[in-house]
Amino acid sequence: MDVHVHLEGTRDLSAQIFRQLRTAVLDGRLKPGDALPPTRELARRLEVSRNTVAIAYERLAAEGFVDGRVGSGTYVRRDLGLARRPRSGPSSGWVRPRPVWASIPAPPTTREDSSFDLRAGIPDAAAFPFEAWRRLVTRELRPAAVGHGMYGDPAGLERLRAAIAHHVGMTRGVRATADDVVVTNGTQQAIDIIGRVLVEPGAAVAVEEPGYPPPARALVAQGARVVGVPVDRHGLVVDAIPSGVRLVVVTPSHQFPLGMPMPLERRLALLAWAQRHAAAIVEDDYDSQFRFAGRPIEPLQTLDRDGRVIYVGTFSKVMLPTLRLAFIVAPASIRQAVRSAKFVNDWHTALPTQAALATFIEEGTLARHIRRMRDEYATRQARILEILERDFGDTLEVIPSTVGMHLAAWLRPAAGDDARDIARRARTLDVGLYPISQFAAEPSTPPGLVLGYGAIPRDRIEEGLSRLEQAIRRRRRVSAGSP
Repeated sequence: MDVHVHLEGTRDLSAQIFRQLRTAVLDGRLKPGDALPPTRELARRLEVSRNTVAIAYERLAAEGFVDGRVGSGTYVRRDLGLARRPRSGPSSGWVRPRPVWASIPAPPTTREDSSFDLRAGIPDAAAFPFEAWRRLVTRELRPAAVGHGMYGDPAGLERLRAAIAHHVGMTRGVRATADDVVVTNGTQQAIDIIGRVLVEPGAAVAVEEPGYPPPARALVAQGARVVGVPVDRHGLVVDAIPSGVRLVVVTPSHQFPLGMPMPLERRLALLAWAQRHAAAIVEDDYDSQFRFAGRPIEPLQTLDRDGRVIYVGTFSKVMLPTLRLAFIVAPASIRQAVRSAKFVNDWHTALPTQAALATFIEEGTLARHIRRMRDEYATRQARILEILERDFGDTLEVIPSTVGMHLAAWLRPAAGDDARDIARRARTLDVGLYPISQFAAEPSTPPGLVLGYGAIPRDRIEEGLSRLEQAIRRRRRVSAGSP
C-alpha cells in the first residue's frame, strides 16, 4: 500500500511517521487488512534510516493499530472496530452543538477601531491610572503574596468583597456586607451564574426591548424563554411584562441603550409586580456612578424589602473592560447557591487581580479615578449636546440623559429611516457608532443612533460629529434620489 507520508525538519522523525500512519488508519485511508509499506521501501522513499521507520511501526503495533507477520509484512488490524468516517476528517460535523447555538451569534474576532470612536460602553483607557494599577498587581505577584498558590474562595477574596460592599454602600446606597458579594469575571458571567441558580429550562425571563443583548443570549443558551418587554420614556413598561415571567433583567439607573432613568414610581411598580408574581429582578447598574446632574437614582436593591433584587455591578466602565471584574450582591436566600454556581463555572476569579483591586479601592484610587472621569465625561457630554443642538436639530432628537457614558437620539424624518445605513456610511468616514437597532430584537424599533463619549477625546468630538453629519447628509441625498 503506497500511503502518503511527509517529513518536516530532522526532529522526531519516527514520531512524525507514527502520527501520520495512525491518522491514515483513523481516517479510513488505511483500511483493516491493508498492508503498510515495507520498512526498507518507506525508509528509502523518505530518505531516513530503516531503523527510524521500524521504530514507528513498533509503536503502531504496541498501541494496537497494526500486526506484524513474520515473512509477510505489517498490516492494519482487522478487529479495530473503527466506525466509517468521511474522507474529510474530523471537521465534517459529526459532533454538533445544541440547536440553540445556531441563534446565538459569535462575538466579532476583529477590532473595529476608528479615529472618531463614538461607540457606547467603552471607557477612556488613556485616562486609566496604569502606574498605580501596575504597582499593585506587581506587588500581588511576588512569591510572598502568592504564597503556596492555592485555590481561593469561589465568592472572592474577603478583603475585596468587604471593599466592594463598602464602595457600593457609600456611592450607590446598596445594602450589602462582604458575605453578600460574589466576585465574577464581568457582568456576563454574573448573569450566567444567576441563570444557573434561578432559571429552569423553558422558564420565561423578561429583558428590556431594546436592551443589552449578551445577558439575553446567556439566558437563552441555558434554555430560558427570553421575552422582550417594551421601553418607554420611563424605562421598562411594567404593565407589559407577560404572565409567567419569573426573572426580569433591567438597567433602571441608565437604560441601555436609550439612556433614560427609571423614575421612583416605576421602580416601586416593578418591585410590587415582582412581589405579586413571586419573581426576581436582576438590576444591572453598569455605569450609574457617572452622574452629572440631578439627584442620584436610588437602586432597586435599596428599595427592595423582600429580597427579590439581585444587584450586579461592574468595574468595566469605571476601570477597564479588559480586567473582567464585576460582582453580584445576592439576597441571603440564594447566597450559597450563587457561590456554588461560581465554583462550578470557573472556581474563582484571578486572586492577584482581586487583591490588587481591593487595595485600589481601599487606598481611594478608584474613588479619585471615578471623580476625575465623571468630570471629564460630563464635559464631553455637554460638548456633544451643544453640537447636536447647533447642527443636528433637524435630523436628531436627543433622548435626555444626565448619567453614564453615552447618549441616544432618534432620527427625525429629515434624516431618513435607516440608522444602520448611516452607521455604515459613518464608518467609511472613520467614525464608529452603533444604531439603536443593533440592540433591538424587534424590527419595529424606531430608527436612532447611540453616541458614546467614553473613547473619543474632547479635541476630536467636533470633527467626529462633523463627519457624522456628512454621513447623514449623504443618506438624505441618496434617499432623495440625488447622486
